[in-house]
Amino acid sequence: MKNNLRQSMAWLHTWAGLLAGWILFAMFLTGTASYFRPEITAWMQPELTRAADPDRATLAALDHLAGAAPDARQWTVMVPDGRTAGIHAFWRDAAGTFGDVTLDGATGAPAVVRETRGGEFFYRFHFQLQLPRPWGRWLAGACAMMMLAAIISGVITHKRIFADFFTFRPRKGQRSWLDAHNVMAVLALPFHAMITYTGLVTLVVLYMPWGIMANYPNPDDYQRETFRDPVPGEAAGVKAPLADIGPLLRDARRQWQGAGIGRVVVFHPGDAAASIALYRDGGGQLGVWNAPLVYGGTDGRLITNPGPAGPAVTTGSVMVGLHVGWFAGPVLRWLYFLSGLMGTAMVGTGLVLWAVKRRTPMPVSGKLPLGQRLVEILNIGTITGLPAGMACFFLANRLLPADLAGRAGMEVAATFWVWGLMHLPALLRPARRAWVEGFGIAGLVYLLLPLVDLATNFRHLAVGDGLMASFDLAFLAIGGGLLLIAGTLHRREQMRK
Repeated sequence: MKNNLRQSMAWLHTWAGLLAGWILFAMFLTGTASYFRPEITAWMQPELTRAADPDRATLAALDHLAGAAPDARQWTVMVPDGRTAGIHAFWRDAAGTFGDVTLDGATGAPAVVRETRGGEFFYRFHFQLQLPRPWGRWLAGACAMMMLAAIISGVITHKRIFADFFTFRPRKGQRSWLDAHNVMAVLALPFHAMITYTGLVTLVVLYMPWGIMANYPNPDDYQRETFRDPVPGEAAGVKAPLADIGPLLRDARRQWQGAGIGRVVVFHPGDAAASIALYRDGGGQLGVWNAPLVYGGTDGRLITNPGPAGPAVTTGSVMVGLHVGWFAGPVLRWLYFLSGLMGTAMVGTGLVLWAVKRRTPMPVSGKLPLGQRLVEILNIGTITGLPAGMACFFLANRLLPADLAGRAGMEVAATFWVWGLMHLPALLRPARRAWVEGFGIAGLVYLLLPLVDLATNFRHLAVGDGLMASFDLAFLAIGGGLLLIAGTLHRREQMRK
């Protein structure tokens, strides 16, 4: 540690940012992509169409479950909205075995769709890091804690935080990297602090379970008290027809002042003891933990209206809601996305700044010390390799046969193989050339994506379907931006010669 507070905070900022930097870069980038998780999944399953009428689609899914799993203990239908494609339904039988089906949003008929993780892969990776539970979440939490320490120490260290917000001096080497790091950090500082803190709060029960352990001998009691999920009783063993659910959907919207329905769960369908739970969707409200309205399964009467949650649960629900951003409309969602990109760039420029400041070759061999060389390799491989790997995730979705077994795992594997291989330029080439080549390769893959999409995707022929065109434009913009970075670095290298 150093002699005074600011020097100590600078030391903490530097080393906390470096030790967790590569993981934080991956968490920020994949987490940012997750704000368009439903759209990514819809792009990766072009066989599905959107449901024009959510209520009709929901009733069609329930009718299908009545024929496919009439003796199930539980049916669940995820109510489609304007961001999702198809209808996803699940059931659980008496033995506890789960089944699922995907239905076409327009017809309600079972759909044959390609296997894919879709946007769920980016969402899960950003806090589980493709590691077994709970180790990935523990590692992500440790890195998030270091990120929070880096943010606080960075604010304390920075004397000219507001003046440097308006300062950027290009082509000045280390000074330029510092300016870029400062601008990205200060411009979205409230977002960076919020997203890091709420990310920790989201998994606080995992990191600090002792209060629950001391007060709830049975953890299920804590879950029921906190989330107020209904506890279905035993089946009566008497057959009875299920009530018409259409009026219940309309009544739930009236109870929620017009808010949408996210999920329908039917317990003991076809039994006299059946009950129907309707869960509110996450749109239009900060909180994400909503206790359901519960109706009688045979007569449709309202059994349980839990009302507002207590202050503690409401606070936790809002914290999680702020992090995942489900409440955000299109404009605010794009602001989340852009702020996430700034956070990614902030981490990336910080990693590069560390390497640039300490790039001192050894006097005899002219080579970098092993530690500095390792940081340089990881910087190039992560900052250029992860975007390239994400592009290959999309590319594999279009190139792998749609009916290939295990293709979802192959898409994920393509991401990590390309990410790993992108470390080779850093190992085999001079660093300045490796940066140019890494960004160039990543940019070319993104520019290739729209061409492959046009050649393999029938949805481009559909009139009025803007999802595919929007993704193609986004891929072109990302690819163009990466090639612009590669070109700029190439010109600077030529100027040095």
